[in-house]
Amino acid sequence: MKIIILGAGQVGTSVAEILASEANDITVVDTNTALLQDLQDRLDLRTVFGHASHPRTLARAGAEDADMVLAFTNSDETNMVACQIAYTLFRTPTKIARIRSQEYSSRPEIFAQDALPVDVLISPEQLVTEYIERLIEHPGALQVLDFADSLVSLVGVKAYYGGQLVGHELSTLREHMPGVETRVAAIYRKGGALLPKGDTVIEADDEVFFIAAKQHIRTVMGELRKLDRPIKSVILAGGGNIGKRLAQSLERHYQVKIIERSEERARQVSEELEKTIVLRGDAADGELLLDENIENTDVFCALTNEDEANILSAMLAKRLGARRVMALINRLSYVDLVESGSIDIAISPQQATISGLLTHVRRGDVVVAHALRRGAAEAIEAVAHGDMRSSKVVGRRIEELKLPAGATIGAIVRGDQVVIAHHDTVIEPEDHVIMFLTDKNKVPEVERLFQVGVTFL
Repeated sequence: MKIIILGAGQVGTSVAEILASEANDITVVDTNTALLQDLQDRLDLRTVFGHASHPRTLARAGAEDADMVLAFTNSDETNMVACQIAYTLFRTPTKIARIRSQEYSSRPEIFAQDALPVDVLISPEQLVTEYIERLIEHPGALQVLDFADSLVSLVGVKAYYGGQLVGHELSTLREHMPGVETRVAAIYRKGGALLPKGDTVIEADDEVFFIAAKQHIRTVMGELRKLDRPIKSVILAGGGNIGKRLAQSLERHYQVKIIERSEERARQVSEELEKTIVLRGDAADGELLLDENIENTDVFCALTNEDEANILSAMLAKRLGARRVMALINRLSYVDLVESGSIDIAISPQQATISGLLTHVRRGDVVVAHALRRGAAEAIEAVAHGDMRSSKVVGRRIEELKLPAGATIGAIVRGDQVVIAHHDTVIEPEDHVIMFLTDKNKVPEVERLFQVGVTFL
């Protein structure tokens, strides 16, 4: 695909790295020559210096024959105008814009084709908020990704000593959980991926990804680790866009406190929230955390705009007794570093944004796509179309499919029925097939597998 990325900031750069590695024709536009030069030195792509919404800049970037424009500058208004210009002057087929302000995103009629023609809105703040919500809903999970309108979830969890399945073969899962259907999609041991088989033995500290119907997640997690008690109290460090959104979602079900350094912002957030307690102060102040009973807090989540502040406050909260700590981290080089220490989960807004974007970049009828393992792996939901003649998957057993190495089919959603995949499961037309790929470079093979032939009408 020929894709123009407007904005070479953290999100634009991360997206460019992933899409350029998949043999797409990428052009990045920005007004910062240093950022453009760095991208050109590292990646196989083209750069254009100029203002993202100017017609002449878009023309130089090749908008007249581009398949897609991704407007990821730091300005909502620039992103919206760029999509308008791309549509009006160049008839660009797909226009995706990062929109951060709820003043815009809460009014979808603004983005109709006869108004501001943006095909897809991506809000990193909203994606991160939803991601954290799922982690809080499932205590102990490292990652929770939903598919098929939340009927099925892919859950990543670290196996601990004492888990009933630890030290046993995967084939014993059914004995441990009669009546509960699940499938282990991937296992990561000491950083390397293992293809799960019946005789694979789960070891302590394995990172296990399993697929199950929503109602069975907690039961399966209990086989791999001691279940954490349900969450009751949450402290959020930072009352910015993400902190406020998250508090609005959580305050109906949990006891929520926000610690915000700015007096003006603290007052504003306190007026907009109903049940959340807003405190003005520094989240890295140990005395403040102790005063707020950090030792009895179930989740501490650092969400400020500063990586270093988030890391330090999360580490301090953990040392003072918080049961589980998370930190929002923009620099990808920090993520692996902090997760190997006292911080339980490092949250990357870039990865959340990329997952929101991948669905619209994938070929074939891919309705959901999530990046995992810092973008190295991918989980996708693809719809099977056609019949035995026009499709390579419809009417065939899973064991007959020519899946690429490292690809696992975990579940099939048929209407509102969840079918956990087995080797003899037959794929039917319009099935939603949920797959895990340990190597995202194999995605094009899966896309081709699910494309229907010319005989399909």
